[in-house]
Amino acid sequence: MLEKPQLELDVVPSITSLAELARAENACTRCPLYKDATQAVPGEGRRRAHLMLVGEQPGDKEDLAGKPFVGPAGQVLDHALAEAEIPRTEVFVTNAVKHFKHEMRGKRRLHKRPNAYEIERCKIWLDLERAMVKPAVIVALGATAARSLFGRPVTVTKLRGRMLELPDGATALVTIHPSFLLRIQDAADKKREYARFVADLRLAAKILARETAGAATRDVA
Repeated sequence: MLEKPQLELDVVPSITSLAELARAENACTRCPLYKDATQAVPGEGRRRAHLMLVGEQPGDKEDLAGKPFVGPAGQVLDHALAEAEIPRTEVFVTNAVKHFKHEMRGKRRLHKRPNAYEIERCKIWLDLERAMVKPAVIVALGATAARSLFGRPVTVTKLRGRMLELPDGATALVTIHPSFLLRIQDAADKKREYARFVADLRLAAKILARETAGAATRDVA
């Protein structure tokens, strides 16, 4: 287990780079999740990415690697992004909660969903990422990500497919977390839900293209 340095919260306003933010996140003790995690998993991507994808929390593979979406759900996401013609290198990928919450089952570490307290205590890091990256469009992957973005519990099925404006002016879309697709047993159901997921990502790309074009027009004018 990595030793966790203590975080001084008064340094948060002085963070000016994603590297500094990653170090601060790894020093975070704002909730107990840091105690059993290998390390924090900061967001990853371009500093000025126009599109941000927010997941729930790191999984086992992410906890060990220190990188977001590198496990099975990440592979699903990569394939879906490719089908939606969105280069992953052009987006910023992160999670609402930065430490892996789990329970031991024998030698296996099984995922546990973060609770409201843990989501709220970690929200400062997602807010700082958003403030630094300034994405025009944010896709919430699942209910935990949506709760962190909107500051309240939300139902994915009710918000899915809708364009929602956040207080900072960014457009938010809500869809499923790719791990949901891994749990579907029926092949036809899996294919249908995967197609819906790709369609959600294509909608995000369409909105982004429209907003980017609009911004370029305003700059010229």
